Amino acid sequence: MPKVLILSREANEYEWLIRSAKLPTLEFTADLAQSDIVLGEPKLIQEALPRLTSLKWVQSVYAGVEPLVDPSQRRDYVLTNARGVFGELMSEYVFGYLLFHEKKILARIQAQQSMKWQRSESGVLRGKTMGLLGVGSIGAHLAKTAKYFGMTVRGYTRKSESSTQIDKYFHGNDLFHFAEGLDYLISVLPRTEDTNKIVDTKLLGALPPHAVFVNVGRGNAVDEPALVKALNEGKLAAAILDVFEKEPLPEDHPFWTTPNLYMTFHTSAISYPEDLTKLFIENYKLYTAGKPLNYVVDFERGY
Repeated sequence: MPKVLILSREANEYEWLIRSAKLPTLEFTADLAQSDIVLGEPKLIQEALPRLTSLKWVQSVYAGVEPLVDPSQRRDYVLTNARGVFGELMSEYVFGYLLFHEKKILARIQAQQSMKWQRSESGVLRGKTMGLLGVGSIGAHLAKTAKYFGMTVRGYTRKSESSTQIDKYFHGNDLFHFAEGLDYLISVLPRTEDTNKIVDTKLLGALPPHAVFVNVGRGNAVDEPALVKALNEGKLAAAILDVFEKEPLPEDHPFWTTPNLYMTFHTSAISYPEDLTKLFIENYKLYTAGKPLNYVVDFERGY
């Protein structure tokens, strides 16, 4: 009989939701050595790995699984991550900030506070071009939302072209052609060797000065000094950052005082237990049926 261990700060809620589903043959356990299934947060699972001697399958409640794909960690089990549940949340976040920028919301608030009647014209998303660095399930959802607003969407990926909402795909050496003329550059890239500091001086320089950069992927994708320089020199209109190379951000980091840079402290897409429980239940049914699981992570690729 499969035994599941929950390693999460919200373990009680996850257990209640899973028990409510009345899954057949599933037992809950607090014994690490007896657990063949683990549901939880990658960092907590990494710490427990040496004692998980019966482990067969790990379901992460996060999309990012960096602690578990580190080359120093064991890989003798199936690892699945959270996919297909964050697209809606990410779309709300990204387009909230795109509209914040186009509608000059901050300037209007400041005008009100200064008691100045200012009627500067707002921008529109219709006709603008968005570039997606990474077109997985989240990128595909962003592309679909962009189409609702009448935007053109470009996608830069390793090789996949699965989203039909992308107007044009770019790969490999086409990165700078991909960036030319973008109004918005959105990074949804995972943390891998290939994505490290991909948003560098050259890529930022390929963007027009009116462009806005948004990072909801991973902080390693950004050359932080290069981004600070671009914003200070007016070579980029704005940047919205939800993720950073080091979190929490150090108090002496230049991002705190960089003009036109907005930070949201890794809050763009929270892992809600009710969403992740549905994903776990779907995978559990596949697991007990001996079928391939959804969203299996490639340990070598890191996602």
